[in-house]
Amino acid sequence: MKLIVQIPCLNEEDTLPQTIRDIPRRIAGIEDVELLVVDDCSTDRTAEVARALGVHHIVRNKRHLGLAQSFRCGLDAALRAGADIVVNTDGDNQYAGADIPKLIAPILEGTADIVIGDRQTMQIPHFSRTKKFLQWAGSAAVRRLANASIPDAVCGFRAISREAAIQLNIVSSFSYTTEMLIQAGRRRLAMASVPIRTNPTTRPSRLFQSSLYFVLISLSTMIRTYAMYQPLRMFCYVATILAIIGLAPMLRFLYFFYSGEGSGHIQSLVLGSSALIMGFVTYLMGLIADLIAVNRKLLETTLYRVNRLELEGQSEASPQHSAHSPSVD
Repeated sequence: MKLIVQIPCLNEEDTLPQTIRDIPRRIAGIEDVELLVVDDCSTDRTAEVARALGVHHIVRNKRHLGLAQSFRCGLDAALRAGADIVVNTDGDNQYAGADIPKLIAPILEGTADIVIGDRQTMQIPHFSRTKKFLQWAGSAAVRRLANASIPDAVCGFRAISREAAIQLNIVSSFSYTTEMLIQAGRRRLAMASVPIRTNPTTRPSRLFQSSLYFVLISLSTMIRTYAMYQPLRMFCYVATILAIIGLAPMLRFLYFFYSGEGSGHIQSLVLGSSALIMGFVTYLMGLIADLIAVNRKLLETTLYRVNRLELEGQSEASPQHSAHSPSVD
C-alpha cells in the first residue's frame, strides 16, 4: 500500500521545509510514504528547496494554473506514480502533518473513499466571526448539494483512495474543494470526516482577495457543478420562478378584464405572457441539458475506463520511482 502526500505550492520556499518535516514517514498499514510537490510556476526557490529536502516527485507548471488545476495535476501524477491513497495538504503548513494517519484510517478500514479534515473552525481563535459564519454557511450548502455530512467542506486537508481519484474530474480554475465534494456525492462515493489540528497562521491567504470574493466564486462553483449533475432540476427551479412571476400580472389582467376594465391593463398581459414564455423555454432548455448530462455520464464512464487501462499499463511497463532519489515528473 503506497501513500503519496501531494503539496500544491506557490512561492512556499519558507514554509515548505516545516510542512515536509511534519509529515510522518512510517504509518501503520502503509508500506511506502512518498512526497509530491506541485510547483505552480513559483518565482522563488520552491522547486529547489523541495528537491533538496528529498521530495520524491516534483511537478512544475510552465505557467500559473491556480489551485484547482494544480491539485488536478498532482492527482494525475500521484496516480501515475502508483499511489493507493493520495493525501492533499497545503504548502503553508496550515495542517498538522501528524494527523495524516487519522485522516487515512477510514480508507484503510474500507469505510470511506474520501476523507475530509474537520478543522472545527468555530474553535479556531484567529478566525473572525464573519469567516466562521461563512465557513458554516458554505459547508451547510455543500452538504445539501453533495448529500454528505461534511462539517468543513472547504478544508484542503483530505485523503482520497485510488479508485475515487480516478473518477474525479476537476474542471474549476479556482478551488477544487466544493466541486470535488459535489462530484463525489453525485457519484455515490463514500465520504467521511475526521477532526484535525491546525498550526498557527504563517501568512495571509493567497487564494482569495476578500471574504466577499471567496463567497461569490464559491457560490458560482457550487451552482455550476450542481447544474452539471442535476440540470433538469436546476432549470425547473428557474422555470418555476419565471412562471410565478408571469402568473401574477396575468391574474391581475384577468381580474380587471372580468371587471370590465381589461382594456387599460394590456401591459400586464404582455408582461405576464413574456415571463410565462420565458419559463416554458427555460423548461425546454432543462430537458435538452438533461439529455446532454446523460451523454456526459457516458463519456465519464468511458474516461474512467480509459484512465484505468492507461494507469494499469503504465504500472506494468515502467518501474516505480526510487524512494530515496527525487525526480521531476
